[in-house]
Amino acid sequence: MPPGKPGFFERNPDMEKFIGENLANKIGIGILVLGIGFFVKYAIDQDWINEIGRVFIGIACGGILIGVAHRMRKTFAAFSSVLVGGGIAVLYLTIAIAFHEYHIFSQTAAFILMVIITGFTIVLSLAYNRIELAVLGILGGFASPFMVSTGEGNYVVLFIYILILDVGMLVLAYYKKWNLVNIIAYIFTLILFGSWLGAQYDADNVSMMRGAIVFATLFYLVFFGMNIINNIRNRTSFKAIEITLLLSNTFCYYAAGMYILDNPAGENFKGLFTAALGVFNFIFAYSLYKNERVDRNLVFLLIGLVLTFISLAAPVQLEGNYITLFWAAEAVLLLWLSQKSGIKLMKLASVVVMGLMIISLLMDWEQLYFDGSSELTVIINKAYITGIAVLLSIAGTLYFLKFETDEYQEYVKPYRLLLNFGGILLLYASQFLELQYQLPRFVDDFAAVLIIIGCYNLLFITGLLLAEHKLALPAPLRQWFAGWGVIAILSFLFFYHAQTIEARDSYLLGNSTFTGFGFHYVYIGLLLIISMLTLKRVQQLTSFNESTYNAYSWFYISFFIFLASAELDHTVLLIGYSDPDSIYYILSQNHKIGFPILWGVASFLLIAIGLKTKKKHLRIISLTLLLVTLVKLFVVDIRGISEGGKIAAFISLGILLLVVSFMYQRLKKLLLADEPVQNSDQTEEK
Repeated sequence: MPPGKPGFFERNPDMEKFIGENLANKIGIGILVLGIGFFVKYAIDQDWINEIGRVFIGIACGGILIGVAHRMRKTFAAFSSVLVGGGIAVLYLTIAIAFHEYHIFSQTAAFILMVIITGFTIVLSLAYNRIELAVLGILGGFASPFMVSTGEGNYVVLFIYILILDVGMLVLAYYKKWNLVNIIAYIFTLILFGSWLGAQYDADNVSMMRGAIVFATLFYLVFFGMNIINNIRNRTSFKAIEITLLLSNTFCYYAAGMYILDNPAGENFKGLFTAALGVFNFIFAYSLYKNERVDRNLVFLLIGLVLTFISLAAPVQLEGNYITLFWAAEAVLLLWLSQKSGIKLMKLASVVVMGLMIISLLMDWEQLYFDGSSELTVIINKAYITGIAVLLSIAGTLYFLKFETDEYQEYVKPYRLLLNFGGILLLYASQFLELQYQLPRFVDDFAAVLIIIGCYNLLFITGLLLAEHKLALPAPLRQWFAGWGVIAILSFLFFYHAQTIEARDSYLLGNSTFTGFGFHYVYIGLLLIISMLTLKRVQQLTSFNESTYNAYSWFYISFFIFLASAELDHTVLLIGYSDPDSIYYILSQNHKIGFPILWGVASFLLIAIGLKTKKKHLRIISLTLLLVTLVKLFVVDIRGISEGGKIAAFISLGILLLVVSFMYQRLKKLLLADEPVQNSDQTEEK
């Protein structure tokens, strides 16, 4: 394990030295500044000093502190830097008071003086090699506009000043690797520019839009250079904080740019803006790629940003939801960069961005699909394209997770499982939402809409069943895939069968086209595929089937009989329909004549299969079906049936019964062969 950070007492074993040389000087300079302030106040109260004299005293005190510090810089470096800090603070306060209270200086003059003080502080920080002075200088620099502010906002003047201040920090960053200074400058610039965007930016003002995008670009370039210039100069590697600042700078600039362009004048430039950001990173990455002395992490980061923005350009130009799209690309980029650079923090950042991406996608779907404020084109719309981009992001993340080292496998496995589940759900939802939004616009019959969506549901289930082994799911979980067949069958029995009848009758009565009823054949085909795929899985559940006495066979066979009967209804009605009054008559005749024949044939086939496969439960089901058919024929159907129907039904069933009887007689030994346990028991009884 790496050694822990030393504690306070370990870093300061000599408490006397710490108090005398470190703590005392900081407290002392604070007391001194307050003492000077009290003295000046007393002199003012006694009217000893006029306004100009008061300002002169303040400047003189600050200058004296800086002068004394300069004389002591070699022998007492830490103490002299504290004195300089106190002197700079006195100068800032003196100029501010001279402007606000005494009006000795104009606003411009006071502002220029504060800029000079800030520049002087930065120079001293370099000369003394003290980060504290640089921090003081940057804080004073950002406070200066507010210390000389009169309440009349001029964003151009303010941003030019901040830009000059940031350029100064860029020069400082070239000589010194002081990340704290870079962070402070970045945060204050972000706060000031972001506050102005949120409170004073007018999207309808084209001139302001141009100014905002120009300043945002200049700030982005300055901080881009600030975060890399020292590393490139000294050929040092990039740390996690520097990579994070680069990514944050790029994200904030992109978000600000898209916000600025979110108006009629800038709408058509969003894609160009995105592509330009990618081109900029490409040019810089290409210039560094051939230089082997440059840290590879920086090159990888720039290449990743290039891929991100180039891939975003087209969807953004199509009015895509750029925040979700950005996060979709960024999640994959961060994971890839973490594997290339070895920075662990970026792996966690990838997971966080992935979660934000999914939340953002759900918000986008709710806004676009359900609020009804805009009409979306088929497929080529921002809601659908955003969903596809998120799915590609999940797929890319799953791909790169394959290359994770064993060190992270305990985290990778549950994350991969979660992504698989989430990806499947989002894949289903993305297509379902598009269908439920677009279908009612083109299909008038509501039953037809439901049947088409039902076809999609079954197609999705079929895909899951066929891709079962390719999904990274635990084996026990895959056994539950057999339940998809039961769900599909029950949904047909209790819902989609009724919708099919409604679509059929609507077509026959001329109220709708053949579309809805025609799609029901696709639905039935997919339902049969799912039934057969899941039937094989159910048959493999040996212990479950033994404990339930093969109840699955009764369920599936009953469904197949019901499905065949329903299709027979549809067929005879389509063939024999003439007018609305004929529907009831055709269906009643089919139930009395067609159903007994169909069920008798099914019973015969079941017996044949049961005999061939030596499965007694199939033969029992067959005989039960045959019994139900006979009872129905003689108790229910005999009344009101036509003479031709009686003849057809009775002859067909009679022939089937004779064939069944013959098969049992001829294959009696075969029947006994598949019941060895029962026969042995009977032998013992004899």
